[in-house]
Amino acid sequence: MPIFSLSERLSFPPPHLAIKEGLLAVGGDLSVERLLLAYRNGIFPWYAEGEPILWWCPDPRLVLFPDELRISRSLKKIIKQKRFHITFDRDFESVIRGCAETKRSYGEGTWITDEMRDAYCALHRQGYAHSVEAWQENQLVGGLYGVSLGRVFFGESMFSRASNASKVAFVTLVQTLKAHHFSLIDCQVKTAHLMRFGAREIPRKVFLETLDRSTCL
Repeated sequence: MPIFSLSERLSFPPPHLAIKEGLLAVGGDLSVERLLLAYRNGIFPWYAEGEPILWWCPDPRLVLFPDELRISRSLKKIIKQKRFHITFDRDFESVIRGCAETKRSYGEGTWITDEMRDAYCALHRQGYAHSVEAWQENQLVGGLYGVSLGRVFFGESMFSRASNASKVAFVTLVQTLKAHHFSLIDCQVKTAHLMRFGAREIPRKVFLETLDRSTCL
């Protein structure tokens, strides 16, 4: 299948036309309007510094249903000890900056360019992108951010400067989303880390059908 080239026109090709690896289109921009259209259709941007904007919709898709969250005994103990103070949307810019600066063995973090950071901060100012912060002694030691549409939360990235900080932030997020009757959390692509929390892969077709029922703008 071809990789589509986007124009200034605000549109995307049907997501099921993505190539096997998930790449669907190249180009376009990171305006709030285009990002919202992308997420509503199960598409997300992911590219490195110096590359054009790349748009993805992988098959299968890694998701976490809030009811299926798994918490290890050791993490339950840490949560009970209240080592971290967890907040929502208290410092979005610092969280996305922390995600961008954190280097991981599998490369995550390198894709959060200045352009991406500015785009998601704009989404945050309009009420669509949200952060979860983990604090110790008034210091930001971990967190995560993502996009919320309807009853779906699209996770983007997380970081940790203290052991287990991002894990506690993630568990708090999932429990909060469950309390607010969210349908699922989009985890994008398979990682062992998220699968330990109960995330699992589902066919893209099923994922897109769930989005259609659960998102609204």
